[in-house]
Amino acid sequence: MVQLPPHPSRLRIGLYGGSFNPPHAGHRHVTLLAMRRLRLDRVWWLVTPGNPLKELSGLAPLSERMAAARALARHPRIAVTGFEAEIGARYTLDTLEYVAARAAAARFVWIMGADNLAQFSRWRGWRRIAELMPFAVVDRPGWTLRATRSKAALALGPFRIDETDASILPDLPPPAWVFLHGPRSPLSSTVLRQQRPRTF
Repeated sequence: MVQLPPHPSRLRIGLYGGSFNPPHAGHRHVTLLAMRRLRLDRVWWLVTPGNPLKELSGLAPLSERMAAARALARHPRIAVTGFEAEIGARYTLDTLEYVAARAAAARFVWIMGADNLAQFSRWRGWRRIAELMPFAVVDRPGWTLRATRSKAALALGPFRIDETDASILPDLPPPAWVFLHGPRSPLSSTVLRQQRPRTF
C-alpha cells in the first residue's frame, strides 16, 4: 500500500513537485517562503519519476534524487516523498487527484515557480488542477512578467487573491491562487547540471 506522509485533519500542507535533479538551495528557499507566507504546517517535496515536458536523459535515479533532497531539506516540517512513482503518476493532475481523494481532511496548496505558471497551459488538465486545490506561485528571476501575462494566468485572473491575503489561501475553495513576491533565488537545476564536469 502506498504510504503518504502524515496528514492529520485540518493540517495545512504545501505540495511542491519537481525532478529535484539535483535539489538545490533554491528549492529550500521557495519552500520556506511559502511555508511562512501561507502559514503552512508542512510541505511535501514530491520527487517525480520524470517531467513529461522535459528531456529525461541525464535524469538521476529516483532513489539518488530523494536521498539528495532529504540531505538538503534539513527541516522537521519538510517531508520528501517519491510516492508518484509508486502510483504510476506521470502528470501533476494524476498526483493531485490521488492526494485529494485519499487525504481529504487536510488542506492542501500546490506550490509552483513563476516559470511553471508561464507554461501552465501546456500541462495536462491544467484547468482541472486549478479546480482541485488552491495554488501559490513563487516569483523567479526573469519570469515575473511572462508568468503573470501567460495564458493560464489571464484565464484564472478572476480567482487570483491579493498577496496580502496569502495566509488564507489554504482555507479557500478552489479555484484560488496567489502570486508571491520576495527575495528570489537564481539557482536552477538545469544550470547546475550544465556546470557539472563532464566525464569521458
